[in-house]
Amino acid sequence: MAEILKNLPKPKHPNLLVGSDTFDDAGVYKISDEIALIQTTDFFTPVCSDAYDFGQIAAANALSDVYAMGGKPITALNLVMFPDEKIPIEVYIKILQGGSDKVIEAGALIIGGHTITDFPPKYGLAVTGIIHPEKVITNSNAKPGDVLVLAKPIGTGIIIAGKRLNETSEENYLEAIKNMKLLNKKAAEIMQKFNITTATDITGFSFIGHAKNVAEASKVSFVFQSKKIPLLPGAYDLVDLGCIPGAAFRNQKYLEKYCKFKNVDYNIKMLMFDAQTSGGILMCVDPLKVEDILSELRKSCYPNAAVVGEVQNEGRSRIIIV
Repeated sequence: MAEILKNLPKPKHPNLLVGSDTFDDAGVYKISDEIALIQTTDFFTPVCSDAYDFGQIAAANALSDVYAMGGKPITALNLVMFPDEKIPIEVYIKILQGGSDKVIEAGALIIGGHTITDFPPKYGLAVTGIIHPEKVITNSNAKPGDVLVLAKPIGTGIIIAGKRLNETSEENYLEAIKNMKLLNKKAAEIMQKFNITTATDITGFSFIGHAKNVAEASKVSFVFQSKKIPLLPGAYDLVDLGCIPGAAFRNQKYLEKYCKFKNVDYNIKMLMFDAQTSGGILMCVDPLKVEDILSELRKSCYPNAAVVGEVQNEGRSRIIIV
């Protein structure tokens, strides 16, 4: 995608606060001195067999980009690709109900959408959020000395793959589903409370991929402590069994050239390349605020929030994992 975007014209406008140049989580357009619009979209094929859960997860994933920018979602449009002749219409209804309930939980409104016939089914949202123009959280302001905090554990892609192979326990699978349905709403509120300026959410490009985008946009390097990265229960053991989705290898193929690994456990390494669905927010935090932020994250709804590394001056490698 980066190669494709190089060949497209880059929009220029004084009100365009965040465009596609830095591969940030969403676009931001200023409409007044008090309000800027955040716009994003995402959709994908089912990650679970329960249609209602799938609708909730897909909606949470799409809403997450607004939260990563520190914003508040206000409206959403349904994006649906559904094979009405192959799957009962009741499944379609349950997907939309799941999405609707999650958008309501976010305090936003679904005001329309678009459906086409397609197989396999796909669902997601086009989301509009709002934020004060001076409070936009981007991926390009990380500073040497910042501490890196991750709000949710990683491993959703591997857990989903394990479920398909009947290698995941029901308990671990349900924990992953719960993790994916959890909104990043509280994390966004906490970031604004502590005046955090740099963050991203972890989704399909993997933990390393999204971290690399921030490091590159900010012209710094990230150093991660691999053993401090929170993992979903059972994810490590699944990698040990060889349960690694193809997306993880594709991420690895593209991203490994930007990384330097120092005595890192292979299982954790592949988990860091695992494509996430509705993952947590990775934020760059003033070291003087870390303990307060961790306390608030854990007391709200992110009990696994953890310090996972630090920001250093730009080096030969964007991402260093030890």
